[in-house]
Amino acid sequence: MIKTIEKLSSSFRDPSGFVFVKDGKVYRQINQSYKDNYDLLLSSKLYDSLIEKKQLIPHEEISAEPFDARQAYKVIQPQEVPFISYPFEWCFSQLKDAALLTMDVVLASLDRGMILKDASAYNVQFLNGKPILVDTLSFEKYSDGQPWIGYRQFCQHFLAPLTLMAYKDTRLSKFSSVYIDGIPMDLASSLLPNSTWFNHRLLTHLHLHSRWQGSPGGASGKPAAKMSKDALKALLQDLRAAVAELKVRSVHSVWANYTQNNNYEAASSAHKKKLVAEFLEKLGPKTVLDLGANIGDYSRLASSSTLVVSADLDHDSVEMNYNHNLSKGNSNILPLVLDLTNPTAALGFDNKERMAFLERGKADLVMALALIHHMAIANNVPLAKIAQFFSGMAPYLLVEFVPKDDSQVERLLQSREDVFPDYTQEGFEAAFKEYYSIVDAVDIEGSKRRLYLLKTADA
Repeated sequence: MIKTIEKLSSSFRDPSGFVFVKDGKVYRQINQSYKDNYDLLLSSKLYDSLIEKKQLIPHEEISAEPFDARQAYKVIQPQEVPFISYPFEWCFSQLKDAALLTMDVVLASLDRGMILKDASAYNVQFLNGKPILVDTLSFEKYSDGQPWIGYRQFCQHFLAPLTLMAYKDTRLSKFSSVYIDGIPMDLASSLLPNSTWFNHRLLTHLHLHSRWQGSPGGASGKPAAKMSKDALKALLQDLRAAVAELKVRSVHSVWANYTQNNNYEAASSAHKKKLVAEFLEKLGPKTVLDLGANIGDYSRLASSSTLVVSADLDHDSVEMNYNHNLSKGNSNILPLVLDLTNPTAALGFDNKERMAFLERGKADLVMALALIHHMAIANNVPLAKIAQFFSGMAPYLLVEFVPKDDSQVERLLQSREDVFPDYTQEGFEAAFKEYYSIVDAVDIEGSKRRLYLLKTADA
């Protein structure tokens, strides 16, 4: 529960200022120590330029009382991001787009006499379907000959995980949840195939950079010698090109092709979509969590006027979801890679620097379509536990029950003993009635499945 006024636990590393919440609204205090840089951000028109290109979160200067008046220069109110996500929850293309945005902002800053003083992937969020820089205090005045202090951090937060995902396995992005300040370059270098040593950009920015970083005096990641502005620009442009040329392998996972390879007849699929659309229209939710969203077909049913967090365990499905939304201009969907049996925990210093997935805001509706059997049978989570889990996320739940005589459940049981005597329609209803009441329940035509709309007591 947010207090009347509270400094965010994630906002403590930068002496230039911090984020705080007052009466449910988000503010950022700018300290006196950042006065000159903030004024230059505005007077140089860099702020205006980045806002126009939708590369930086817009803000308003307000007269609200600061959190710490002794240090305060100004208080600003940034546009709020409706749902916070983290880099290791993004698919390859999301992380790549965030990296390219960061490089574009650095290069634009140099043209206005400024530079980014850091390059954390956590400074980027997704708003209206695209990445945007949210740290207004990341900019500082550029001095001629100054190297880019964010070079090492960019390579650890962006280049290393992207290269591992492109050349080895997309699941290696999860290393970023363990190494909260980015994947160490020596580790990335050791895991990459020998062929990457023949890519001159990866050789420079990752392999040789990792060796230099491990040498005496190299831990800061800063080039030892001064660099002219032209040399720095050339380095940054080459680094941007290193990111731009990375490509993920072709999407071909079983789950990414699930919509074409499931047991729904065309009529069943059409009826299910009709039912989901009717329930969505009836409820009119502002925020939806679509869990087990696959490639986002049902997320898109909800997204015309609703923010949908569209999460799935399978990276390739999330990749397809994100790229489809970009191509069609679906700006209200946030695809995320998420394992519901092990959702993102609280991370960082004191386990409070990065919030757990379940702490990042309640939704109005959870959709769990063709999901329960995977949690209950493939992962041995009891139905009562699943019901309790969902009930803490939203007052309404739209859930599909898939019985044991459905071919998809039969397939799950082929390789394991059936130790699930309570996995029946009656057992499902009994478990969920502990936390919900049934608003409606409809059989999906041409299938053995049933769609339920449930609500909690406080709905």
